[in-house]
Amino acid sequence: MVEKNEVKTLALLGATGSIGTQALEVVRQQPGRFRVAVLSAQRQWELLAQQAREFRPAAVVIGDESLYQNLKEALADQPETEVMSGTAALAEVVTRPEIDIVLTALVGYAGLLPTVAAIRAGKDIALANKETLVVAGELITGLIKQHHVRLLPVDSEHSAIFQCLVGEEQNPIEKIILTASGGPFRGRSAREMEAVTKAQALKHPNWDMGAKITIDSASLMNKGLEVIEAKWLFGLTNEQIDVVVHPQSIVHSLVQFQDGSLKAQLGLPDMKLPIQYALGYPQRLANTFPRFSFLDYPTLTFEAPDRVAFPNLELAFGAMRRGGNAPCVLNAANEVAVAAFLREQVGFRQMSDLVAECLARVSYLAEPILADLVATDAETRRLAETLV
Repeated sequence: MVEKNEVKTLALLGATGSIGTQALEVVRQQPGRFRVAVLSAQRQWELLAQQAREFRPAAVVIGDESLYQNLKEALADQPETEVMSGTAALAEVVTRPEIDIVLTALVGYAGLLPTVAAIRAGKDIALANKETLVVAGELITGLIKQHHVRLLPVDSEHSAIFQCLVGEEQNPIEKIILTASGGPFRGRSAREMEAVTKAQALKHPNWDMGAKITIDSASLMNKGLEVIEAKWLFGLTNEQIDVVVHPQSIVHSLVQFQDGSLKAQLGLPDMKLPIQYALGYPQRLANTFPRFSFLDYPTLTFEAPDRVAFPNLELAFGAMRRGGNAPCVLNAANEVAVAAFLREQVGFRQMSDLVAECLARVSYLAEPILADLVATDAETRRLAETLV
């Protein structure tokens, strides 16, 4: 464990995405506190090369092996940085002894195996990849205990819950309440959702995110995935998790204790704050981020989510209640559905139909091991592709 004021060495997986680039902004704001040892990207080799020139990591990994030569040539004059490619390289590089903490900001299922490798190597995890816990929550939480490492949430909602629980270790949780902005289509009927376009779905009212998570937020699947993630992060029962729509995205989530008291964490919708909290934990590091003022937000509102117009939320709760490999099916089917929607091959509401069909048809396993989850993911994707 890193002592106060010691430099933390980071491996940043998904460095070119929304979370990754904001994490590097945090590193720039905290000179002398963090050293970047590993950077990775799936396809954006040019941006990855720029980041490597600035931060001079010991290694960079490009996920798409066909782009290895491009990256290698771009960094030919930087021999201190090892250039690697592929999923096996990613799983290996996070185990290196100099790394203190791995920020997993990969999109989707791709985050699972590198996170498992990092935990087994004794690394603390700053988790911005909710799918890791959705797909393999029981397995991951077991590994965290076995290897005595910390799992620090980066999602704004889970960071909020985590922050509310600091100092409350002896006080049982009655329930948690995850807040959702409601996305760009809050208030629309199920029929109105039939006509939603890709361009409309990619315009989130409050948050600046990558395409996949923006679509998930518009369909409320993101909130459904966060519900499953919260169960495993905080050791909750299915009945202890609730969702409320909060359009202003100022209250990032709440904890209700057994005496009825509620604690909430508030702030502007800016991912740099939860990223910094996870990387700097247990310290709160000074920064120059914009400050929240109640005078700028005189009205904060809350309402129930519409589970008819947004069936993904109910699909996620159902998969969580069923357990086993059902959440893995949910995630894999949704990844295929979102990719098809972004290619304009399916409509907005059809994404939910595709996910429901996969949940009904993919083989159910009550107690899957890691190999079973890998097989379930592959089986689901094959089926989902036939439904596009």
